[in-house]
Amino acid sequence: DTAVYSELILFGFRRSGAYNYRPQCSQCQACVPVRLAVDEFQRSRAQRRAWKAHSGMSAGLRELAYDPEHHELYRRYQSSRHTGGGMDQDDREQYERFLLQSQVTTYLVEFRDGDVLRMVSLIDRVRDGLSSVYTFYDPGLPRASFGTYNILWQAELCRELGLPYLYLGYWIAYSRKMAYKINYQPLEGLVDNRWQRLPPAAVG
Repeated sequence: DTAVYSELILFGFRRSGAYNYRPQCSQCQACVPVRLAVDEFQRSRAQRRAWKAHSGMSAGLRELAYDPEHHELYRRYQSSRHTGGGMDQDDREQYERFLLQSQVTTYLVEFRDGDVLRMVSLIDRVRDGLSSVYTFYDPGLPRASFGTYNILWQAELCRELGLPYLYLGYWIAYSRKMAYKINYQPLEGLVDNRWQRLPPAAVG
């Protein structure tokens, strides 16, 4: 439940559907759990541009339930961003098992530009913050910065709720798709079983 997961996330665990997990590799410690200290966070110039570009979208809290429009956007996102990874072929059952099964407090937020669905985000609430579970967005606008905007929006939600941390999952310095998290400062990583600040130029 939420109380137990609030403890587990402090030890580097993450949630996927009904499962909680943590990487444990004997010869590799590349996956570093990270969290953003939102009270000290200041947007960079590029992040301010992303915020301005997309702040006209409306954000709406939805029931944690299947929506075919969400599923279709998810399929398009996976086909564009993770081609060949298998998730682009997820049927309804696989989609629901991955994103819609939760035993903790979870928010499903949809973002629309007018009537057009642009982005969907799954967010867990834990005792000391929010945990960004998964976000998918319209891949048909290559110049958009939906992912950046979404993290900024979640950081603002943390502030509104009086929560000090936004948990961003695992940072992997040498992974192009995971290294971007270092751009959100101050970023704390669970290193040697202790949460500590990671400098902007941090490497694995």
